Amino acid sequence: MRGLRVVGAALVSVVVLCACGAGGGSEEASASPTASATPSASASPSPAPSPAPSPAESLVRMTRTGGFAGRTSSVLVKGDGSWTRLDGDAKPAGSGKLTPEELERLRSALAAADFAHLPRVSKSGTPVYDGFEYTIVHGGFEVVTADGSVPPALQDVLSALPPSEG
Repeated sequence: MRGLRVVGAALVSVVVLCACGAGGGSEEASASPTASATPSASASPSPAPSPAPSPAESLVRMTRTGGFAGRTSSVLVKGDGSWTRLDGDAKPAGSGKLTPEELERLRSALAAADFAHLPRVSKSGTPVYDGFEYTIVHGGFEVVTADGSVPPALQDVLSALPPSEG
C-alpha cells in the first residue's frame, strides 16, 4: 500500500509539472530525487540565496500524500506569489496569490531551510500513523519527509505555504 502511495505521489508530481507549464528550462523540470547535494570544498556554511525565479517560474512545489483518508494534493507557488492547488487527480482545486508579506515569509523560510544541505529523505523520527508525507521541490532540489520527522527548517516552509486543502 505504501509503495502505491509513493508511485501515486510521483505520478501526481509529473502531472503537476505538466499541468502548470513546467519545462522548457524551468528549474523544476531538472529537479530529481537524485539531485546531488554534495557541497563543493569551497562551499560556505550559509550559501548565498539563489536568484528569485521570474514571476512565471515555479518557486516551490509541495505534494502531500497520506493521512487517514489517503489523500493526495499539491500546491505550486510561482515567483510572483500566485499559487495553484491540485487534487489527487491533478485537477485544479483552488488558486490565489500570496500577499507581499506572505511571499516574503515563504522566501525567507525557503532560504533558511538550505535545501542544498537537507537530507533528500528525512523519515527517521517517530512514525505518525495516518500522518502525511511531504515532497518539496525548490531550487533544483527535492526533499521528502513525513509527519514526525519534519526537520525544523522545513516546518517553517510548510507553515508558510498555502493550505493543501480548501
